[in-house]
Amino acid sequence: MKQTATLSVFLLSLIPLIAIADEDKNDWTDRISIKGDFRLRYEGIDEQGEESRARGRYRARLAIAAEVHPNVKVVMELASGADNPTSRNVTFDGGFTTKDIGLDLAYVEWAANDNLAVYGGKMKNPLYRAGGAPLIWDGDLNPEGIAAKFSKGAFFGTAASFSVEERSSGSDSLLVAMQVGGKFKISDNLKLTAGVSYFGYSNTIGNEPFYNGRSKGNSVDIDGDYIYEYKNTEFFAQLDTNVGDWPLSFYAQWVNNNEADEEDSGYAVGAKVGSAKAKGDMEFSWTYQDIEADAVIGTFNDSDFGGGGTDASGHILKGKYAVSKSISLAGTYFVNEIDRFQGTEHDYSRFQLDAQFNFK
Repeated sequence: MKQTATLSVFLLSLIPLIAIADEDKNDWTDRISIKGDFRLRYEGIDEQGEESRARGRYRARLAIAAEVHPNVKVVMELASGADNPTSRNVTFDGGFTTKDIGLDLAYVEWAANDNLAVYGGKMKNPLYRAGGAPLIWDGDLNPEGIAAKFSKGAFFGTAASFSVEERSSGSDSLLVAMQVGGKFKISDNLKLTAGVSYFGYSNTIGNEPFYNGRSKGNSVDIDGDYIYEYKNTEFFAQLDTNVGDWPLSFYAQWVNNNEADEEDSGYAVGAKVGSAKAKGDMEFSWTYQDIEADAVIGTFNDSDFGGGGTDASGHILKGKYAVSKSISLAGTYFVNEIDRFQGTEHDYSRFQLDAQFNFK
């Protein structure tokens, strides 16, 4: 409740700013931009002890951004899929039924000055992820609440308060996140980005997992409720350079849950070469992850790695080719081991082949 009141005061404080139109842009077409993407996917899943699965899927997103003042922007996005917080994919299924569309983004961005931006609503994840590795956060996760991002010179920082679960009959579950780091130029061809983060959830013990009641690898009691709090510390680093015309990155991150008695840590290491942005460009990446059962909240990390959630380890191999600036082909292969802590460790693999189309 306290966070809801804070968000309300924040939004009300913006009304005088939003009410002032940009005198230099009288035509609404100058102040509004539209973009979106559509992805077709073939996916094959092979889990030891289970029947192999193959399916077709798609993801569709359409976003509109409106500049309502020279330093205030409102963004809204519709996306396919139901209410899963970490996936916008829809499976070709259901006898040709109409598919779900939901509000995926709805936030205001206030550029307070050249160094500080403030966000309120359902926003893109404002936290830096080394190499884009999904050790802690799935790439599709869009949290809800308020956040502020600061950058000056080599240093950057983010502070956020997100509402995870509002309960009428008990205390709410909130997520407080803080991150500080720096981007350091070591040489003309070498840049280091490194930092530390803290993520603290409130009121998890005795409450059911945050989506669909599924623990996603986390430890729960006989009633299916969390038995640990989750207070995470993360260290991350990324080294960027070039080999000829090819950009090359190495990255690593480590996370620990300070509240768990065991199975409390995870790490990811990897490398990426290339950047598929213009016609004919290619990129390739490799990531190895090891996520113990209670290292992080399983609801919010990668929905594909190990079938989604924690208690998994293994490789993520990716390749991408840009057919044009707006069309690309990509492939991803997961080779994982899952359910070690549960005592039923077994193999898990997943292959994805994508065709993606972007427009704006």
